[in-house]
Amino acid sequence: MGQNYPHIEYLIIDGASTDDTMKIVDQYNTRLHAYSEPDEGLYDAMNKGLRKATGDFVLFLNAGDRFYANDTLQKVFTHYTPDTDTLYGDVMMVNENREALGLRSELSTHRLPENLTWQSMRFGMVVSHQAFIVRRTIAPLYIDDNLCADIDWVIQCLKKSQLTTHTHTCIAEFQTGGLSRQHHRRSLHDRYDVLRKHFGARTNFYNHIWISLRAVFFKIKRGPRGSY
Repeated sequence: MGQNYPHIEYLIIDGASTDDTMKIVDQYNTRLHAYSEPDEGLYDAMNKGLRKATGDFVLFLNAGDRFYANDTLQKVFTHYTPDTDTLYGDVMMVNENREALGLRSELSTHRLPENLTWQSMRFGMVVSHQAFIVRRTIAPLYIDDNLCADIDWVIQCLKKSQLTTHTHTCIAEFQTGGLSRQHHRRSLHDRYDVLRKHFGARTNFYNHIWISLRAVFFKIKRGPRGSY
């Protein structure tokens, strides 16, 4: 909330939570659409939001994430043209106290490409989905039962995107400690399956050798903080 860009449809998909989420949401009920009902997990909830969305573009922010500044979308859409299908940028990593840790492109092994294509994803998620704004009509539903469904979704969007534009804007604050961090071993397996689907078994095998070596060198370089 609080964006000065006027053309926004806010959708909140709540999994029938029992905390004060919906009480807070009710304070803004004239500015957003909220739905609270049981779901089958994160990506099921995101698919519900995608089905209900009516805007030209969609962007997903999860619990703990938020726009980087009040004028973020105003800045992003200065890069829009009628041919634009995708707009992307960076995210600021923050801890549970919302203290800034640094840009993801600086803290991660993944460098944000100047010219993002689906082939850019061969070594993993080089752009956060919190900083990935895509035309709704080319956005597929997320696959089920895979912790790295966001990687698959971004790849599918980029395969269809006719014009993908780097906005050089920090779009969101990304709070660390999501599902993939909580279930790290499974997320590595799920990522391997997603990338194998798009890049083929042999290419993906060799790519993951590089991914493993890069992670080791990065950890040595950065010390105990690791990567995101």
